[in-house]
Amino acid sequence: MATLSDVAALAGVSISAVSRVLSNAPSARVSGETRRRIQDAAAQLDYRPNFAARALKFARTNVVALVVPDLTNAIFTELMAGVEAAAHELGYMVLLARAESMQPGDEMLAKLIGEGRVDGVLVQVGDTMADENLQAILDGRVPAVLVNSRRESHVGSVTLQDEAGAKLATEYLAGLGHTRIALVNGLPTTDTAQRRQEGFREAMTEAGLEVRQHYVTWLGYEPRQGRAALRELMKLETPPTALVVANVNAALGLLVEARALGVRVPEQLSVVAIHDAWIADNAWPPITTVRMPLYELGRASMAAIYERITSGTIADTVVKSTAPELVLRESAAPPPGD
Repeated sequence: MATLSDVAALAGVSISAVSRVLSNAPSARVSGETRRRIQDAAAQLDYRPNFAARALKFARTNVVALVVPDLTNAIFTELMAGVEAAAHELGYMVLLARAESMQPGDEMLAKLIGEGRVDGVLVQVGDTMADENLQAILDGRVPAVLVNSRRESHVGSVTLQDEAGAKLATEYLAGLGHTRIALVNGLPTTDTAQRRQEGFREAMTEAGLEVRQHYVTWLGYEPRQGRAALRELMKLETPPTALVVANVNAALGLLVEARALGVRVPEQLSVVAIHDAWIADNAWPPITTVRMPLYELGRASMAAIYERITSGTIADTVVKSTAPELVLRESAAPPPGD
């Protein structure tokens, strides 16, 4: 098995230079040519770092945990890919954990935050995540960064432009001629739902449209909650002709309920959802969405936890490098009669 000494000899540099470059240490101030020579030598010798020895020396495992509400949720696929890609570039591995499988005080939670098994934790907060579990992670011995969520008592988060995403969806529907536009939103306790409501209301105001009483539901992001929201809205004396659905998963359930109620989409009711995933393209009708930069969110979140681990830098940041993007499909059209 090749050692640091072998790599250093082949590259013609010091062992310390090899160690700093291959561990992505901030102190590795070498030229691009020297960095490439070291990396080429390591590849040629098939060098593999001894992570057990490194963990003992630097008190680090080079592992971060990513906690998401549901590993089977299509929305989180891009997020996880972004985290893993950035982690690989930084010499880290990612341990995936599902929030719902954690119970307050259980062995899994204790191992995650209390036994030094990971250097940091990225947390995507879900609707059903126990507050006790979240607080235990935030108060734990390892650094934690919230992913697309904020908490007043905790500094350290990376969020998306949720306001801009909801505003874009609302503007599109208003541009089609809709005046009775409703918002099918998440739970009122959800940070993202509050931000998406702000974007929706801003777009409605700028279009000179009224947000009618009972035109904003706060039932949640899941398919069953989307179904319940549509039943509630269709019972109104003057139901909406268009919906901004704050999560594509809720939109899937909503479309099922629309068929059950005999409401034709988009002939009678237009739908635009926040987030894009393969499920949107395979629904019927295919759902017009606002694609949020989840891959970039994952990369930025990994960069944030790495900075927290290596330099202690703590910040609340917003991903602005990639703007929300409207993806046109078949679920939205001008209002009935136009």
